[in-house]
Amino acid sequence: MIVAQLLTFAMGLVIVAATLASAVRTFVLPRAAPDVIVWIVFRVILFRLFNLRLKHVQSYEERDQIMALYAPLSLMALLPVWLTAILLGYMLMYWAVGAGTVRTAFALSGSALLTLGTQPPGDVATAVLAFSEATIGLIMIALLIAYLPTIYTAFARREAAVTLLEVRAGSPPSAVEMLARFGRIGGWDRLHETWAAWESWFADIEESHTSLAVLTFFRSPQGHRSWVTAAGAVLDAAALTISTLDLPRDAQAALCIRAGYLALRHIADYFRLPYDPAPRPDDPISIRRDEFDAVCEQLATQGVPLKADRDQAWRDFSGWRVNYDTVLLELAALTMAPYAPWSSDRSSRQMRTASRRKARLKRRAIRTAEAQD
Repeated sequence: MIVAQLLTFAMGLVIVAATLASAVRTFVLPRAAPDVIVWIVFRVILFRLFNLRLKHVQSYEERDQIMALYAPLSLMALLPVWLTAILLGYMLMYWAVGAGTVRTAFALSGSALLTLGTQPPGDVATAVLAFSEATIGLIMIALLIAYLPTIYTAFARREAAVTLLEVRAGSPPSAVEMLARFGRIGGWDRLHETWAAWESWFADIEESHTSLAVLTFFRSPQGHRSWVTAAGAVLDAAALTISTLDLPRDAQAALCIRAGYLALRHIADYFRLPYDPAPRPDDPISIRRDEFDAVCEQLATQGVPLKADRDQAWRDFSGWRVNYDTVLLELAALTMAPYAPWSSDRSSRQMRTASRRKARLKRRAIRTAEAQD
């Protein structure tokens, strides 16, 4: 009997310690630290529940409205999950120290955790456990309340840049539109400060979206905006500037690209998304040569100066794009980003949606032809 009590107490203590460690890794530790409990809540339970709902939705607008609730609900679900785990752990410890039946241990644990005082402890051992549990419960609630402003401050910083990008790159954001607008207003000299600002933005999201991973799923206030597609447009614009535009070389554009793909890779690492960490410059990318040539023609018709050697420009662009190509598409699929050229338009989720749409249209055409016959 004593051995069973010791094992039960140890099991309860491990559950409580693991739950506290989960809360510390999620809200206190200033670095990326994947956690099993958070992973289960975010990726297994809620994400699958939302996917069940999304299977019956066709339009992106409806999908966006549903997914707008995903991050806030996931964040709020963490607290009851943690509290439930603590309640269970302490219930085991109460029973192990002789608090009575399982029902009595449950009542003691719930009363202490929620500071209700409905079930007073009977001896010193249960009193010590009750006081420690009440303290932990208050700390857990305080952690969530205290870190909500931090989360939304980081969200506001991210979205300020995404909103301003619509002025420069249109909606949906496009590298072509961004460069063309800078050309129309004679703003080539302003590109340097743009790359510098976005280098800082990439550094900011790398820190915030790995230490507070829920931010990855917080959607923009406007459904047609996304931090992922904004990142893709800026990276493509910088890659085109270095490889294709006939302008004085700006090292800041290269630094912006490096900051961008490192940030996206670190976020992808947290969610275990696959990508090649050391791609070769000549590895294939999701952009076809004819798409690149079409973009060059668009830029040329709008007076953007281009380099004469188109083949070398394509090789240089591919060499830059290969660093962030896969990870960009994976994040676009993960976050269900809205349509944008050269990013979410070719992510795995968008491709599956397009394939299903084509299949439906084909079946409809067949049924119509059969009805006419």
